[in-house]
Amino acid sequence: MGKAKVLEKAKRKAREIKRNIFVLFLAYKDPRVSWYAKLFTIVVVAYAFSPIDFIPDFIPVLGYIDDLIIVPLGITLALKMIPTSVIEDCRIRAEEIGKNGKPKNWVTGAIIILVWLLLAVWIGSKCYKFFA
Repeated sequence: MGKAKVLEKAKRKAREIKRNIFVLFLAYKDPRVSWYAKLFTIVVVAYAFSPIDFIPDFIPVLGYIDDLIIVPLGITLALKMIPTSVIEDCRIRAEEIGKNGKPKNWVTGAIIILVWLLLAVWIGSKCYKFFA
């Protein structure tokens, strides 16, 4: 398999992951989805969009495990927890939205940033107490 084919396959897989994350974002808002599936789904979506990784990327080899294994595994599990009819409806909605431009949800973005800031403050206070 040539480099061009491998690169094209990787790009196609990345587009599929991105599309599935958006489908999960839409499914999270659907009332037909159970509360535990919504909880798991929002954690997966937030982690996928978060700039902070469970395993930092600067750690050789291990740093990309979350991007290559944990995120796709979370997406797969979340998709299995959601009814097929909801996934199909959300895929159609995602395609329609994609044609009309991506929506901006500033409230969700602000909540995610707030959660990360609170986590950083909490960790900082623990570190300060530890080193003081």
